[in-house]
Amino acid sequence: IGWDYPYPPAGYFEFPYIHEVDVFKVPEWAKEAVFYQIMTERFANGNPAISPDGTDAWGGKPEVDNFFGGDLQGVLDHLDDLVDLGINAIYFTPLFLSPSNHKYDTVDYKQVDPHFGDNDLLKKVVDTCHAKGIRVILDAVFNHCSEEFPPFQDVLKHGEKSKYAGWFHVNRFPCEIKDGIPTYDTFGFFGNMPKFNTANPEVKAYLLGVAEYWIKEIKLDGWRLDVANEIDHHFWRDFRQVVKKANPEAYIVGEVWSDSLIWLQGDQFDSVMNYPFADKVLEFFNGNMDGLTFANRIGSILMRYPQQTNEVVFNLLCSHDTPRLLTRVGEDIRRMKLTVVFLFTFMGTPCIFYGDEIGLTGDGDPDCRKCMEWDPRKRNQELYAFYQGMIALRKEHKALRQGRFRFLQANLHDPCIVYERADETMHFIVWINNSDSKRTLSHPIVTTDWIDAETEEPVKPVNGTMHIDLEPYAYRILCRELKH
Repeated sequence: IGWDYPYPPAGYFEFPYIHEVDVFKVPEWAKEAVFYQIMTERFANGNPAISPDGTDAWGGKPEVDNFFGGDLQGVLDHLDDLVDLGINAIYFTPLFLSPSNHKYDTVDYKQVDPHFGDNDLLKKVVDTCHAKGIRVILDAVFNHCSEEFPPFQDVLKHGEKSKYAGWFHVNRFPCEIKDGIPTYDTFGFFGNMPKFNTANPEVKAYLLGVAEYWIKEIKLDGWRLDVANEIDHHFWRDFRQVVKKANPEAYIVGEVWSDSLIWLQGDQFDSVMNYPFADKVLEFFNGNMDGLTFANRIGSILMRYPQQTNEVVFNLLCSHDTPRLLTRVGEDIRRMKLTVVFLFTFMGTPCIFYGDEIGLTGDGDPDCRKCMEWDPRKRNQELYAFYQGMIALRKEHKALRQGRFRFLQANLHDPCIVYERADETMHFIVWINNSDSKRTLSHPIVTTDWIDAETEEPVKPVNGTMHIDLEPYAYRILCRELKH
């Protein structure tokens, strides 16, 4: 036609056309969620009659192999406490039949462990959660199973003649542990957790059937996928198809500890556990990074994934696999609060590990898996109220959940930061003094209708500049309503 199309030099910034059908959608409810992670064995003992033999007294020292009798009745008994905290979603670590206390070595994928209760009780827990406005996702351990899993027992008994021989990665028969090394692939070189061959059609059909079963049986809201990076992408693509067909609003979260873009292109996961986020947040608030470096690291994290993933990425500060949050910040409550402020005023879906809100401490596994403390005298009530306030603030304002995020101040050799969240209705500015001395943070602001988001007291700039005085390791959140 004679039109002269401009072409960028060297082909930079040339991208294929994006069709609407190719843009994947994530569950809307996940954008509103505040998750609470529960290890049922350590949360509450609601029915001592079903506790394992030799159960230790509640609150004792956690070991690799001891039990304290936590169960689903205990969870049911304390759901109102979680409503009081303000959470609206629960992530349960594994609940199915298993010989261990952590349950990541499954024996029967369709049976709740009898020390936790039964399938009917799990359905009651989920139904009750739904009635209280709480979503529920479970842990799917599809990378490996227990050595007591019946098909693996059949392989141990019949060797290569077993009809399940192809279900596992057997390097040579017989299946045995020789000189401490299994002759079959395992999770983490643990002989009691043989690794599934998920490329085997029978294995795939079985595990996908499990995923579909629980979605339909108890109206499950999604799955957290254990060791997701060790399972083939073909499996996860089929997994998504099956799960989304059973529940289009199911939330699929993969456990991947590094860059996860390959799983987040619309054909596998909705989200991943954002451990890189936790690492950078803790590095900054522990004083090992200046503001500019932190802003660059956070910007890099946001650039990794599509916008719709950033809105529902599973942001956490600790879990059952890491030291406790309070321990990770040197048991300094002030530093801990700053990390929580950032968590709840940042993009993504925040998650609390049970007990963090009352000040539980603990080093790595198993120390991080202590029993929940229910004695009011041993709970940090001030910290609990702080968590309540941050959760309520986030739930009240869409701008803190889905608004734009931008650093306003983040400087070299300076541990203080200022950043904003905003949508079409509200504008928030968060001021953080991450230093051991008093600081006055200033930023040009001409509008005068700002209030403190927590106290609702008016805060006004002076001559076009806002000046915020902060104690060491303190914060302030300002907001204003946008008028059109």
